Amino acid sequence: MPRPRHFSILALVTLAVLLASGILLFRGKGKYYVYGEADNDLVALLRAEGNRVRLYGSADLALEKARRHSAVLLLGGGYPDHPQTLTPEQRSLIRQKGLRVFADFVTLLEEPQLREIQFERVVVKQPLGTLEPMDLLSVNRAVCCVEEAPDTVLCMARVAGFDKAVFGLEGTPSFPLVYRMDEGCVWASTSCLSDFARLRLMPEKHWKVFWEAVLSDLTGRSVSFSRWPSLVHPAYGADTPLPREARKEAIRKGIEWFFNGHFLVHPSWKESWLFRYQGDGLMPVGPSLPEDAPDGDGSLGVLEGHCSAIYKDGRQAYRYWLRDDVQGESSMAFALAGDLLEDENLKEISARLSDYSFQEFRDGPRDDPQSPTFGLLGWAYTHKWVYYGDDNARSILGSILAGRVLHTDRWEEKTHQAIEANFNTTGLNGFRGPRLHEQDIQQNGLDHYRRSTLINPHPHFESWLWACYLWAYADTGEEKYLDLAEKGISMTMAAYPGGWYWTNGIQQERSRMVLPLAWLYRVRPTDEHREWLERITSDLAANQVPCGAIREELGDPSKGSFGAERCNADYGNNEAPLIFSNGDPVADMLYTCNFAIFGLNEAACATGDPGIRRMADSLAEFLVRIQARSDAIKNVDGAWFRAFNYSNWDYWASNADAGWGAQSTLTGWIQSWIITTLALMEKDTSYWDLTLGTESRPE
Repeated sequence: MPRPRHFSILALVTLAVLLASGILLFRGKGKYYVYGEADNDLVALLRAEGNRVRLYGSADLALEKARRHSAVLLLGGGYPDHPQTLTPEQRSLIRQKGLRVFADFVTLLEEPQLREIQFERVVVKQPLGTLEPMDLLSVNRAVCCVEEAPDTVLCMARVAGFDKAVFGLEGTPSFPLVYRMDEGCVWASTSCLSDFARLRLMPEKHWKVFWEAVLSDLTGRSVSFSRWPSLVHPAYGADTPLPREARKEAIRKGIEWFFNGHFLVHPSWKESWLFRYQGDGLMPVGPSLPEDAPDGDGSLGVLEGHCSAIYKDGRQAYRYWLRDDVQGESSMAFALAGDLLEDENLKEISARLSDYSFQEFRDGPRDDPQSPTFGLLGWAYTHKWVYYGDDNARSILGSILAGRVLHTDRWEEKTHQAIEANFNTTGLNGFRGPRLHEQDIQQNGLDHYRRSTLINPHPHFESWLWACYLWAYADTGEEKYLDLAEKGISMTMAAYPGGWYWTNGIQQERSRMVLPLAWLYRVRPTDEHREWLERITSDLAANQVPCGAIREELGDPSKGSFGAERCNADYGNNEAPLIFSNGDPVADMLYTCNFAIFGLNEAACATGDPGIRRMADSLAEFLVRIQARSDAIKNVDGAWFRAFNYSNWDYWASNADAGWGAQSTLTGWIQSWIITTLALMEKDTSYWDLTLGTESRPE
């Protein structure tokens, strides 16, 4: 039956109004004339979204073939070495035809000055979609052309802040990243922005907004992408139901990551890569190993992991340094993963790593019974004369667990000697201080340290040695270990919270404190000791968000070693937290969540407290979800990065830390403690029960 005539007329009038107003334009797909490659990320995305993309082999041809008032993308610059030049003739043609153009990695200069980004970040100068002035993005260590432009949309500058440039551009040089010219017809970028996935531009949600706004301007229609390609992403979404075997799969992927990155040192590249970039250990950073590099067997140790720097080609830098704590921690992870996954090769690697730890880092005076440093473990290959108590503690704990899991007493005597050596350099109040040096110990003698009246309520440096002493007491029955640990813990809890010192945040100090409190309750289960444990775990719980992450928190600035930046110039010069102010939605896997999950599991097993068990389970689920996955960048597949932004559900945070930024990884501190704890939870046990139970004794 024909429709009434008045309905057809009304429909036509309505359609005309909507078309004129642009309301319906977003429903159609765009057409783009492009100078670039088919595998360019933006080109691939446009095609995947159903747009028509015509590719040409030169900028001149793309501009010539483009119809009047159409959108042109000039993406064919020879990044990172040879920017494309936008000539006066091309600009004249653009104006004549009324084209709307985006030119990537472009310069207007005959002899462009190229600059590799270091700690500069992208600062929004003009509103763009939902992006507001002073919002922050990153192009990592990209290469940029240094240009001058009056109409700058995005600029590069070294600025403080989490996701906002909190001090603006005050006192810091800046130069354009994206600017507009020729009466707004041309958008020009001084770096490569169209290969956003390959170059890992962050945060991804901001770059999505950027490109939607730019393309909307070029096409005159509202552009919105239904997807955003990413080469590195979390294993699961925030609300994705986890498979039944998700935790075990995370353990398997976590241990495979050591091989994906070839972090186990192999003799074929030890000289050419490790020693080349390790240097004096002050900045042991270099490019990632080749994908076909062979894996070592543990006998030459394991590297630290990734530096946070992502280079101009999208590859992430490595830290080529051998540290003792990393060896012991990795040995523990390999042993427990090998046991859980029934993989004998992993167990053999574990044994070799512990062998290497005691051979390489307990040499010289550390292996001389007449030396006051006998039994101590040197900090690193380049700094064997430095002794951090917390690093010694983690290496000791790692080798103890490896020995018990592998049912061998090969390192038992040396682990007890290491505990005793640290005990002998601990003062009357149970405090040792952050760092001791070989020369000072040799000159001062052990009595100098035993008689020290130092009081240092700083769990980052002190607390895990107390855990070692409590373990030694349970293993040997020697009261001196319990007495000294209890004294240090008691004075530290008396100073909480206002008297605590903190390193990168107060949250990490709480996380470190859970383990000794749990083990103190094991050996002396008093009401007071239980109250101490509940006080710390309750404060952690207050900062645990619904997804299971523990939010970072800064403490009293007067007590902090590395707090928020005080000006733009501070950014990137020291160690630093991932946040700028309390409330920033970030969890830290290097200093907080990694140690919290281990301590909470020990506390839950020690007390049977269902609230602590829920905290541990929730944090474990969060860690399973955020483990990195990547088919394209294998050396990060299975890793946990230092930072996770649980609001964006990505790896974005302040990258101000000079050595351990947001995208750094660590075979020891991060990877090993997470793998180990997930494996303990999978076995429904604790470190304490596994190492001190009768079934763990060497055969």
